[in-house]
Amino acid sequence: MKDNVAEEHLYLAFSHQYRDSIFPLHTSISLFLLSYCDCKLFKVFLVPTGEDVGDQCVTKNLAGDLEVHLISRCQLPVVVQSCSLPAVFVKDDKFCRAGLSVVLRHIIQKTFEADPSKKDVLELLGFKKTCLKACAEVSQWTRLCEISIPLAVERFLTASPEQCQAIPPDILLFERKLGEPVRVHNDDKIRRQKLQQQKAGAKAAVPVLGEEATEELKPGEVHEHPPSSLELSVAFSKLLAQEEPDAINREAPHIRRAKTSDLPLLDHVFAEGLYFTVADLVLLPCIHQFLVSSKKLGKSLVDLPLISSWYQRVQEVPGVKKAAGKCNMELLQLPELMSAPEEQLQHSASVPDELEEDNGDSHFIGGPRPTMTKLMENGIEAKFSPHPCPNWTLDWTSLPSAVSPGEGKMSRDRALRKQQQLNNLVAAVTKLAKPGDLIVDFCSGGGHVGIVLAYMMPSCQVVLIENKELSLIRAKDRSDELGLNNIWFIQANLDYFNGTFNIGVALHACGVATDMVIEHCLRARAAFVISPCCYGFIQNTVKFKYPRSHQFKEILSYKEHMILCRFADQTAVQLPPERRLIGKQCMGLVDLDRAWAAEEHNYSVQVISMEPESCSPKNNMFVGIP
Repeated sequence: MKDNVAEEHLYLAFSHQYRDSIFPLHTSISLFLLSYCDCKLFKVFLVPTGEDVGDQCVTKNLAGDLEVHLISRCQLPVVVQSCSLPAVFVKDDKFCRAGLSVVLRHIIQKTFEADPSKKDVLELLGFKKTCLKACAEVSQWTRLCEISIPLAVERFLTASPEQCQAIPPDILLFERKLGEPVRVHNDDKIRRQKLQQQKAGAKAAVPVLGEEATEELKPGEVHEHPPSSLELSVAFSKLLAQEEPDAINREAPHIRRAKTSDLPLLDHVFAEGLYFTVADLVLLPCIHQFLVSSKKLGKSLVDLPLISSWYQRVQEVPGVKKAAGKCNMELLQLPELMSAPEEQLQHSASVPDELEEDNGDSHFIGGPRPTMTKLMENGIEAKFSPHPCPNWTLDWTSLPSAVSPGEGKMSRDRALRKQQQLNNLVAAVTKLAKPGDLIVDFCSGGGHVGIVLAYMMPSCQVVLIENKELSLIRAKDRSDELGLNNIWFIQANLDYFNGTFNIGVALHACGVATDMVIEHCLRARAAFVISPCCYGFIQNTVKFKYPRSHQFKEILSYKEHMILCRFADQTAVQLPPERRLIGKQCMGLVDLDRAWAAEEHNYSVQVISMEPESCSPKNNMFVGIP
């Protein structure tokens, strides 16, 4: 590592040690990835979750060949204390990354930056580097890998023998996912080759692991089960940095003419599809613990054939067995487990409804008028409170250029509209804030709101939370240019921030993110100033069901509420005035539902139109006070 690179500290929670793993499983997963990447760029700390944890917790070498230090929660940097672990903190800086997916993706990127020859490590991020990038609240796949399966396995390991009779529903859901057809970028070529194989009556794919490939494998990594299908050939060709089998590039004329709808579907090789990604490395320690525990209980896994095959296949990936060895994970050979004569694990054939994707029809037919009329007949119409300070504005010309949103890459007109939006939010926050308050800018993006607040209110502390790394880095660069010392940066999904604060603010929080921000503020009993956006992306999730308020729930169904959300997005300036007016009314009704839901928690909430309304098609703003 270069001398001028800032030291990064990786903080991992430690609750207990069980067999060959450190718990919680997020910690074992993080250590396993470090071992797989052979990454020693971070100073690693275990943070005990209990009081009576001594040095014995690291005497067994479960952290691979890494040096691990113990640190108490109260010794953590202040910004890390407000986050769920794992977390990475740049020493002597104000930038923190928190949450399993964000931390694992950062480890991968830092490993590749330090050694660009490790292209296989970068490939763990998948197509367009998006593997586990979407937050768990909007992505069922991220939720399953990052939250559901680790928690399900931890509960399974601590359950009584009677409770262990059933396979956890989240494990069943993973089994089902492995059985679904695979869709990958540019899969047409592979599917045509599969059709050509089928037409020719081929029994096996083109061999991939020739003598040269086998020589490249590390000791103990010889494939016991060579690829036996086209999908396996393609997957392992990529892993071994080989060209795809020649036959894939040659298609018979009748195969080229085949309709896409007539092509065979592709089978899963790894967790996300054909290719090995960080998702496999997240799931392996979890599924391993589940299998070990099942074996100890003398149970057969005949009901999980796809997981069993996947578990065996992942072991064939170069580097996996070596990483497992470093972490003292004794990987099982599943034929031995499958042949256990004891009773098989019992489970219901179906996955519980709450674990299923919401597949309700999102393309609703019909306009919003019947729904609006139904509300009107019950005395409910969009209500907007008068703006408390409609003419308030910052003197943008006197402010340093790094404070202005024009510093970002945007046109002059857009920068002006952004300034007008900021006038509204900053005015509202100024009326609420007191010296010493902690203000959190949720979904901060490039820091337009947070940087203005930190500059204008030096007696307050400001925390910016954003999931997109590049946006947050741009914000930090602007902050550094201004020399601000009352500002902190957290790259994380909202759920990984659990600190206390006084005021929450968000400019154009997208879809369900607005409700997540409101929930954080309610939990912290903090005031909030929020401008919603992307109403069309609102939908039921694991945590949030719509409508939100008791009044709306008594009148509208979920489908009727979704009609309002879809039409609330129709406020663009190029639309006819009458349509924009209906869109604005729908926005007002959706936000009235949110305001009333917050008032059920003893808040006073106003829904206000920003001034001027032309500053944005999404010009609603909540001001909530506990």
